[in-house]
Formats: sequence, C-alpha cells, structure tokens
Amino acid sequence: MLELPEAQTIARQLGETVLGREIISVAAGASPHRFAFFTGDSADYPLLLTGRTIDAAYPLARLVELALGDYRLTLGDGANLRYLAPGAAVPKKHQLLLGLDDGSHLVCTVQMYGSLECFRDGENDNFYYLVTREKPTPLSEGFDADYWSSLLSSASPSLTAKAFLATEQRIPGLGNGVLQDILFTARIHPKTKLSALTDGELDALFHSVKSVIADMAAKGGRDTEKDLFGNPGGYRTLLSAKTVKEPCPYCLGAIQRQAYLGGNIYFCPHCQPLKL
Repeated sequence: MLELPEAQTIARQLGETVLGREIISVAAGASPHRFAFFTGDSADYPLLLTGRTIDAAYPLARLVELALGDYRLTLGDGANLRYLAPGAAVPKKHQLLLGLDDGSHLVCTVQMYGSLECFRDGENDNFYYLVTREKPTPLSEGFDADYWSSLLSSASPSLTAKAFLATEQRIPGLGNGVLQDILFTARIHPKTKLSALTDGELDALFHSVKSVIADMAAKGGRDTEKDLFGNPGGYRTLLSAKTVKEPCPYCLGAIQRQAYLGGNIYFCPHCQPLKL
C-alpha cells in the first residue's frame, strides 16, 4: 500500500520519466473492481484526460498526483502505478491505462482498494485529500519539535503509540507499514499508551519518525512495496511480513505478530517491552 516513502519515490520517478508527455489514449474501469474508487463516472475519464500533457508529478503524503493543465489525477492507497516503456506488453487487466505520445504507458491496478481520482484543480473537497495538502509531513521542515508537541498535546493520553501515529490522519502518509520500524527504532511497543511514555521516550519517538521515514524515502521506499518500474524499494524493513520469521536484528529474540487496530503489528517483546 502507498505510504509516504513510496509516494515520494514514485512521484520522483514520474518526474524523471514522463514529464512533458501527452496522453493520447485512456482506458478507465476496463476491469471492474469493487473497491477501485473513481471521481464520478470512470467512463468520463477518456474525455477529461485525453490530449492533456503531464506537467508535473508530486507526492501528497500517501498520494501521488499528476498535474495535467487545470486538471489533477491523484492515486492513493492500493493503486499500483507502473511505467511501461514503448513496445512493452500491456497487461490485460487494469483499472486505468494511459497511453502516451511516445508509445509508453502508465498502467494502474488496484490491489485491495485504491483511489483513482480525476478532478479540476481546486474542486476536490474530500477531507483526506485536503489533509494531505494542509498538514506537514515528517520530511518537511514544518514537522519540527514544536509541531510534534502540538500533536501530543491534542491527543488523548489513553491512545496507544500505534493509534497516535497512524489514526485520524494526524500524520498523513504514515500508516501501518511504516510505523513498525519507527516504533522498533524508538524501542516502543505498539500497544503502549502515550501516558506511560516518558518525555525522553516521546522525544526518541519524534526523532525516529523523522529519521526512519527519511531513510525509507532516500532508499526508494520499503522492500515490501514496488516502485514505478515494478522494483522493490531499497530500504530493508526490520519488522514486516518479510522478516517476521527472522530473529530480532538486535537481541536475536523471536519477533511476534499480532492483529491490532485493523492490521498486523510486529514487535520484539525484549526490545519493545509493553509499558502499562
């Protein structure tokens, strides 16, 4: 699923690959998917997008957005975008296919659920979209110690570390996948409540949020996800579905996996003791 490091990577790769290209053909909703969310009727996408030039590509927290004149095409969550060079075979199933003027394609498939939104710039009033535009991300200068303090002061002390980091869009782009290594690096159990953390631990968590996400983005995203060209990211996850059967990289103890708050959490009971 797209999170902040992958959105950064794919937007950068789009900027290096398809800027200035004209969209000459569009197929939207060709392979029906119950949880592929379009803006309005996907049948209107060919009329809205054909003939437009890709002017810019940029990340918006967990989203990737293409600027197409006065229109925007925004992809998020489980929308997997791939670049196909001229002459490359086009997959038979897809939720969005853009043919470009040099014979290349951008193809998007939806995994579990994903958004593929096309709209005139300034006319998207979706709460989640607006939050990604308004709030600073851990990669920005605005996400500093004072901003972190404001997040903590507005949060209920009964929230757990995972709930604080990954719910209610407090930190857009930081989701269940990214937070595993953040909490591990800070040595904080996902279920520990904010009220049980010392000032030093909360400070360590702040620096972990900043440094881990920066490292993930610098290395092209996580190795559990793929980039614009279908290659896994260069950041090797410490705790994830890929490493759950491996020993803890620090104490060599057994990593545990539990279902919690709508997804799995991974943790080392020794390095991340649960504080009550």
